[in-house]
Amino acid sequence: MPKAEQRESTGRNAFLVGLGILLSRIVGLVRQHVFAHYFGLRSDAADAFNQAFRIPNFLQTLFGEGVLSASFIPVYARLLAEGDEEEAGRVAGAVAAILALVTAVIVLLGVLATPWFVDVIAWGFHGAKRDLTIRIVRILFPGAGLLVLSAWCLGILNSHRKFFLSYTAPVAWNIAMIATLLGFGSRVDESSLALTLAWGSVAGSALQFGVQLSVVLGLVRRLRVRLETQLPDVREIIRNFVPVFISRGVVQISAFVDGMLASPLPTGAVTGLANAQTLYTLPVSLFGMAVSAAELPAMSSALGDEAQVAAYLRQRLNAGLRQIAFFIVPSAMAFLALGDVIAAALFLSGKFEARDATYVWGIVAGSAVGLLASTLGRLYSSTYYALRDTRTPLRFAVIRVALTTGLGYVCAIPLPLWIGINPRWGVAGLTASAGVAGWVEFTLLRRTLNRRIGQTGLPASLVGKLWTSAAVAAAVGWGIKLFIGEHDPIFEGTAILAPYGLVYLGITWLFDVEECAGAVKRLARLRH
Repeated sequence: MPKAEQRESTGRNAFLVGLGILLSRIVGLVRQHVFAHYFGLRSDAADAFNQAFRIPNFLQTLFGEGVLSASFIPVYARLLAEGDEEEAGRVAGAVAAILALVTAVIVLLGVLATPWFVDVIAWGFHGAKRDLTIRIVRILFPGAGLLVLSAWCLGILNSHRKFFLSYTAPVAWNIAMIATLLGFGSRVDESSLALTLAWGSVAGSALQFGVQLSVVLGLVRRLRVRLETQLPDVREIIRNFVPVFISRGVVQISAFVDGMLASPLPTGAVTGLANAQTLYTLPVSLFGMAVSAAELPAMSSALGDEAQVAAYLRQRLNAGLRQIAFFIVPSAMAFLALGDVIAAALFLSGKFEARDATYVWGIVAGSAVGLLASTLGRLYSSTYYALRDTRTPLRFAVIRVALTTGLGYVCAIPLPLWIGINPRWGVAGLTASAGVAGWVEFTLLRRTLNRRIGQTGLPASLVGKLWTSAAVAAAVGWGIKLFIGEHDPIFEGTAILAPYGLVYLGITWLFDVEECAGAVKRLARLRH
């Protein structure tokens, strides 16, 4: 069994993952701010770019980080733990060759089939808007292929516990897009800018892959890139890959459903959804992904009999759930109570107006419904993957998508008409219904895993303390908002959100929440 002191090491690894994600997300928010400055919210070109980006991103998500984390890392990390560098190099090279070949074929087919994809995912787009979406997709597809190879690098780096580089590499991609926007934003019309930005994205994908590759080549000294599909470990990865691929595909279908249901809504719904997802995925990545990414290699390296492994996984899972909840609960409360302040501080500029910030608030408030379930569910899925079980999460993902599709349609399209509100607000009902489906999936994941390894989950007392602390902090934030009135959005955001965070920390400290003490200690170490 891994030594007990590895808990501290994993905590440090989770911190490095979170720090790397934070840096890349900050630059990503800058990119989104610049995008909003030049395109605004009510723009056909902005809708076309955001919807187009979903299609090749499907490829990167399917073959990228999530699938490799579930299928490749457990096998590769085990080989490293056993000291078999020769076999580890052969397996890594075989996976790279398979990914490169399959991705190249899919990119080619994707470029050829782009009009069909657009007619499915953006069925509400017509005329010039549809044509622009098709052109953008065809440019973006090769960049998505490079991001798949970048995800292979991430799998290698994470298995070697080199977390910081793998999660800061997207900074290069974001910088390339920011540079493109700043260089061409005031020189061309919106449609031309959307096409140019797509090329900037491809260049950024190449940079993201390149900054990781040099380090990977130094770590995997016996790397041999060959199609060695007969290796037992490679076959195990392929066996694990298929159900995870389908599972991720099912989840991505859910994301596509969101886009499809938003496309016939009034102009701005697709871009508003994209802006809200930028906010929503920030805490998911910072906290849910950080803890899950750090825990998966450690969980996968556990050795011992069935009872020992189960006890070890329970310990790690429960500690990880507490870490995630400590940060996700205040994030969800901030989206619900102060989403307009957050959206204005990040996006209000140029063509993006104050009313657009309110619109994004409504969408992100809907997303907050399932925020905690999504992040906790990610860690539960990682535990299944560490047990080499990739099929159970797939079954529950199918249920989630079925619920998302049915509830999403009702809440996005007929419900606004039934209750007599503007149809553009249907996208807020869409995100809220997805949150409900996320809670169903999380409940199924937890119940089934508890039968296998024993009781896991968050204590009710802790949940109550966290939500109470967040609610009091939100009330303080609202009081400050009413007191200071309307100001510069960045000043207003700082004046409201900083006290919000401090009050939350203070109350959880008074409640003696141990994760608060740990967070304060890490902040103190950063100061020194």
